[in-house]
Amino acid sequence: MDQRFAISNYPDTSKIVHQLDQLIKKPIYTIKPEALKNYIENYFEKKCSKSKVMIEEAKNIIPGGVQHNLAFNHPFPLVFTKAQGAYLFDIDGNKYYDFLQAGGPTVLGSNPVEVREKVIELLNDCGPSTGLFHEFEYKLGKKISENIKSVEMFRMLGSGTEACMAALRVARLATKKKNIIKMGGAYHGWSDQLAYGIRIPGSKWTQASGVPRFCFKNTQEFFPNDLHDLERKLRLNSLRGGTAAVFIEPLGPESGTRPLDKDFNKGVEMLCRKYGALLVFDEVVTGFRIGMAGAQGYFDVSPDLTIFGKVVAGGYPGAGGLGGKREYMKYLSAGIGGEGKHKKALIGGTMAANPLSCVAGYYTLCEIERTNAAQKAGQMADILIDGLQTLIKKYDLPFVAFNQGSICHLETVGTMHFSINWSKPWQIPGVLAATSERKKEMEHMGAAYMAEGIVTLAGSRLYTSAAYTKEMIEDVLGRFENIFKNIAIKE
Repeated sequence: MDQRFAISNYPDTSKIVHQLDQLIKKPIYTIKPEALKNYIENYFEKKCSKSKVMIEEAKNIIPGGVQHNLAFNHPFPLVFTKAQGAYLFDIDGNKYYDFLQAGGPTVLGSNPVEVREKVIELLNDCGPSTGLFHEFEYKLGKKISENIKSVEMFRMLGSGTEACMAALRVARLATKKKNIIKMGGAYHGWSDQLAYGIRIPGSKWTQASGVPRFCFKNTQEFFPNDLHDLERKLRLNSLRGGTAAVFIEPLGPESGTRPLDKDFNKGVEMLCRKYGALLVFDEVVTGFRIGMAGAQGYFDVSPDLTIFGKVVAGGYPGAGGLGGKREYMKYLSAGIGGEGKHKKALIGGTMAANPLSCVAGYYTLCEIERTNAAQKAGQMADILIDGLQTLIKKYDLPFVAFNQGSICHLETVGTMHFSINWSKPWQIPGVLAATSERKKEMEHMGAAYMAEGIVTLAGSRLYTSAAYTKEMIEDVLGRFENIFKNIAIKE
């Protein structure tokens, strides 16, 4: 197993959580109204006019004007036409540093030629899909299995959401139990049963508009970093049908937005063994970004099932899959009849494991391994966070910056650090109002970042890639300083 990891030093999570606790108690610090107005008038209105016109037209056809949740930004979404290495380019010809990284999969940087040439070659020979077996289905699965110890078998699917749905069904078939426990605030796709306790720990069904409440009958959440809370839930479930699986993002909910203690995953693993529940690692973001052995390799944990997305198709469409131990993966045997006498989980997907996705994924993983891209991306993140922390101190701001490898967080308002305590229901309206207000200021900060040529995820998360250099990061820090000079307490 490749033991090179993106995380050079695991952060002091107790210190970070304390800083975040303090952040949400303080007044909101945000971009000054006059500075925001200047960015809108002199950048968005003057330099992004083609984007504005196209988005206005798109609103007549597409709800809200964009198809992807991450594409919206204040004051209007921009239209991007080119991605290359560490850069993005919009329809008006403006150039940006890409810290969105398509939501995380482009560890190598965007559109690497080594992968693109293999994809073009496949398209010339085969086309994107046949509905039948292709050799790269095997090659990709074998590559993943060779690098991630717990993945003895792998089934390619169309997205991380589909992989989470498959994990639910496999866990219930394998254990003959019904209850699912997930970490509060974590995101495991948007299927009905897992749209519970997302974004804000303790939020239960409140963030799942359109989902009937009965869908959550057998879904529960536990508070991040709290083994006692998890064991209470496991113990109670043992009296009412048992727990089929515990789902966890190994860095913490929302890719470490509320970071976990380094030994927490080990504790969760021990509890799963004690109560007979399957441990399900959601490595949609961490898989091959933390290292070739995944976050589970870094934490030395052996989950029963592992959810993949994004990177297993190299950033190309069809990015998802479920891997795991042979005794559980047998429930995913494909074909009309399947194999063996056991019941087979209901799983489908016409475009799953299409040749295009598999060849892109295979060569992406080969390049990440060959070039040590995960570790290089992590080194760039270390430099970025060190620089941001220096700027935060220089301008005496309450912001919190930290990273776990190449996954970086810049919390300016702490929107996702709030939690809901249902034993004190009178506090719930206040929490929801506070998060709504702070989310708006995240959008304003995100607009300032964009105007300075920095594309982030929702104005609070940044992914680095191996395409970055120290010189690029220094330039990025200069752009952040332009913004931090214009921060003040919200009036």
